[in-house]
Amino acid sequence: MDDKEITVVEHLEELRRRLIICVVSVILGAGLCYLVVKRIADLLARPVGNLVFLSPTEAFVTYLKLSLISGVFLASPIVLYQLWRFVSVALKGDEKKSLLIFAPFSFILFVGGVVFAYFFILPLGMDFMLGFATDTLRPMISFSSYVSFAGMFLLAFGVVFQLPLVMMFLTKIGIISPKFLRKKRRYAILIIFIVSAILTPPDVITQALMAGPLVVLYEISIILSNFVSPLRIGRPSE
Repeated sequence: MDDKEITVVEHLEELRRRLIICVVSVILGAGLCYLVVKRIADLLARPVGNLVFLSPTEAFVTYLKLSLISGVFLASPIVLYQLWRFVSVALKGDEKKSLLIFAPFSFILFVGGVVFAYFFILPLGMDFMLGFATDTLRPMISFSSYVSFAGMFLLAFGVVFQLPLVMMFLTKIGIISPKFLRKKRRYAILIIFIVSAILTPPDVITQALMAGPLVVLYEISIILSNFVSPLRIGRPSE
């Protein structure tokens, strides 16, 4: 779209169009993933081992759920692109050019967050939680509960790994600055722990496993924001 201002109705129509594209992409992705859903289930279950299903319909319904979650992963390039394109409607010409640079890295960070969580954070968390088993207390994890836990955990990491990119983008268009990020660090850390508590199951360990990397990502965001801050132009870095 060009740089002319758009009305609220046009903005809502743009949102509706983007959402339809995202939903259709996820549905198509889920359909493709269902063809190999048993292999996906085997990969997802590796950090925990054998799973059980507790009702006749649980396995089938959970396969559908897993296909949908996997469809979100598969459609993530399109979903992230549509998100950034929707944001670009409110931006000016130079800001839109910056967006075209940031958008591809958004997908890379999403995949990086999912891979990091799958290979490092999820196994660590499961080892800790299953470590409470004894000779008389055996873990028996249902297929449905584990898919819900692991799927949302991986998705959450993919989303939160967008933090440096979002901070850089907001700095690039002048909404925030590296000085602001440093000044509000203590409040940011508090918000990070609150967000981690919302996105993870209600236990301290998984919350800490998400909050730790998020704090590191916030510090990285401050460093990277220095390189794109408009305040660097014509004067030394803060």
